[in-house]
Amino acid sequence: MENEGILTGLRKYINAFKVAPGKKVTLKTDYHTRQQQELVQKEQSKQMLKTCTKEISDLQERLYADNRHSLLIVLQGMDAAGKDSMIKQVYSGINPQGVRVTSFKAPSAEELDHGYLWRHNKSLPAHGEIAVFNRSHYENVLITRVHPEYILAENLPDTKTVKDIDKKFWQKRYDQINSFEKTVAENGTLILKFYLHLSKKEQKERFLERIEKPSKNWKFSEGDLEERKHWKEYMEAYEEMLNATSTTHAPWFVLPADSKWFARLAMAMVIVSELTKLQLEYPTLADDAVNGLQGMRQRLMEEEE
Repeated sequence: MENEGILTGLRKYINAFKVAPGKKVTLKTDYHTRQQQELVQKEQSKQMLKTCTKEISDLQERLYADNRHSLLIVLQGMDAAGKDSMIKQVYSGINPQGVRVTSFKAPSAEELDHGYLWRHNKSLPAHGEIAVFNRSHYENVLITRVHPEYILAENLPDTKTVKDIDKKFWQKRYDQINSFEKTVAENGTLILKFYLHLSKKEQKERFLERIEKPSKNWKFSEGDLEERKHWKEYMEAYEEMLNATSTTHAPWFVLPADSKWFARLAMAMVIVSELTKLQLEYPTLADDAVNGLQGMRQRLMEEEE
C-alpha cells in the first residue's frame, strides 16, 4: 500500500478504537471525538482511502469466490454522525451485486408482531456477501432505552407497563443479542460493529448546516431537536451497550466522528485488516477439471475466424 509508513502508524493507533471484550469503558474519558495523533492530514487521507477501498474491492471478490464467509457491518451513531456518507465513501469501489445496505427505520406492525431480531435476521448476508446495517438491532437497546415506552408496542407477555422494564430486562436483551451474534459468527459471518462517536458541539454545527443549506433541508426535522434533548441519556445507553456487547466474535470499534474523513479512513482500514485475517482463497480446481479447461482452450484456439 502507498504511504506505508503512515499506514503502519495508523494501524497501531486504530487498534485503540477497539472495545476490548470484558473491559468497562467510559466514552467521555476513553474515546475522543477527533483524532488525537496527527498521523495523517486530510489531503493525504484521500489517496489512502482510495487505496483501502481498492483492497476492500479485491477482498470482496475473494470473499465471493471463497464462498465460506460473509461480512456484516453494523453502523450506529447519533443523528448527523455521518453514517450515510460513510457508506457512500467506504463502499464506493465495491461490486454492487455483492453488497446490500439495509437502513432500519421504526418497526412496522408486521415486524412488531415478531421478535425484535426477526427483521434483522432476514437481512443477514449469505456466504460471499457483504451486508451493512445502517442502524441495527442495537436500536432495541438504544432508542428504546431512552424511550422505554416504545417497548410496550412489542406486546411482550411479561411487560405490561414501563415499570416492568428494569435492569434485568436490559441485561436479558444484551444476552439475547450476544447469543444471536455468536450464532451468526459461528456460521461464517465476520461481524464488525462501528460506533461513530460524535460530539454534541459537532452535531449542532451539522444541524445548522442542514437548516442553512436548501439542498440539505430534507435531512432535518423537529424530531432531531427533540432527541438532542436526551443527549446525556443516549450517551449512557451507548456506553452500557458497548460494555455489554463487545465480544471476541462481534467487537465494537469506536471511531472519532467529528472528522468524517478520518472516520472513513479508520473504518476502511479496520475492514481491510479483519477481512485479511480470514485468509480468503480462490477455489482450486481438481486436476481433471484443469485438464478439461485446457481442452476447451484448445477448441477455442482452433475455431475459424
